Amino acid sequence: MNLFALEKRILDKKLLIPRKSIEKRVKKLANQISLDYEGREPVLIGVLKGVIFFLADLARELSIPAKIDFIRAASYGSSMTSSRTIQLTKDVEIPIQGKPVILVEDIVDTGLTLTHIMQEVERKGPESIRICALIEKLERQETKVPIDYCGFRINEGFIIGYGLDFDEKYRNLPDLYVLS
Repeated sequence: MNLFALEKRILDKKLLIPRKSIEKRVKKLANQISLDYEGREPVLIGVLKGVIFFLADLARELSIPAKIDFIRAASYGSSMTSSRTIQLTKDVEIPIQGKPVILVEDIVDTGLTLTHIMQEVERKGPESIRICALIEKLERQETKVPIDYCGFRINEGFIIGYGLDFDEKYRNLPDLYVLS
């Protein structure tokens, strides 16, 4: 896709979820996690890069202590579809053996990347692993991932904004949009 076509496509974006709705949902997720982990200190592991805004907002809303770390897996590159080759490019740095872990993801699309990450984290011997995802996209799921805390479920569309990107662009949009 040439640059002109891409820029026109971005201009044709359609608002999916406004920032106020995102804020409300993040608060509800944080409240539920805080209740579920009362008296414990989970390790939140954010899946880079798209999770940056969601994880920051979620962590600030928690009423319990939590540790934060990151993991990074790449499978999209400059495309709108997964390459199906999952590459771990950053691993967790703090010890998680015997600790409750919550993997925090921006979007669960095919489920392949998150399944791969879960397997890698499981090898480190955490007490438990739960999944918190901002968006579960139902359109292209190939592997069902058990999402314990889900912000929004959508059927289809390529989503940008609030950390989600297309070719490293548009992460900074405060709302969620669908490219039309």
